[in-house]
Amino acid sequence: MSFSQEPVLDIANATIFQDNTTVLSSINCQVGKGEFVYLIGRTGSGKSSLLKTLYADLPLRLGDIRVAGYGIRQIKAKEVPFLRRKIGIVFQDFELFYDRTVAENLQFVMKATGWRDKAKVKSRMAEVLMRVGLGSVSNKMPHQLSGGEQQRVVIARALINEPQILFADEPTGNLDPEVSEGIFKLFLEINKSGTAILMATHNHFFLQKYPARVLKCESGKLLDSRKDKFELTTGFF
Repeated sequence: MSFSQEPVLDIANATIFQDNTTVLSSINCQVGKGEFVYLIGRTGSGKSSLLKTLYADLPLRLGDIRVAGYGIRQIKAKEVPFLRRKIGIVFQDFELFYDRTVAENLQFVMKATGWRDKAKVKSRMAEVLMRVGLGSVSNKMPHQLSGGEQQRVVIARALINEPQILFADEPTGNLDPEVSEGIFKLFLEINKSGTAILMATHNHFFLQKYPARVLKCESGKLLDSRKDKFELTTGFF
């Protein structure tokens, strides 16, 4: 696959902090438009802190990061919602509103990101739910869905604004193996349509069966399989 010259993610000499602790330092990395990249590393190695920095949930204090055209170091609080319209975020623990229907969960995000036309809201909602294989669940409550179905709702929510890149933090971590592979294949389909994906995972089965570029958080550094040699199947659980 050929990627455009302008990367959707560009990290230059960045240091990632969690509170006042340095977790990753001197990071240099790019992800091209339409690229699929794994992010691996032991628990506590900095994967989640890196992802949170990329979507402006943690501040960037040193270095420069550009995501979907936005400078993360200089980004103002009022600009963060505009960044979030260009990206999608998928969490391990779903983070749905359990007192609202599936439709109301999606509507909340749509309202927050500027959707106003009711007909367009309804049409887009139906479109993303069909895309993730959930055409008939809009009026159900999350607790009426299986774990795999709830994660598909989260993915639908992340796709609302046709993101340039999806950040997925252990998206199959709470699911059984068969359901996990179904969710993973959905990510591959999304990627084939042109959305870049950076997926943190502990599941080495995916790396073996669906090989792709790998970034590894290790000893305070971010290693890249394009230029660094490291073990993929052990040492990151």
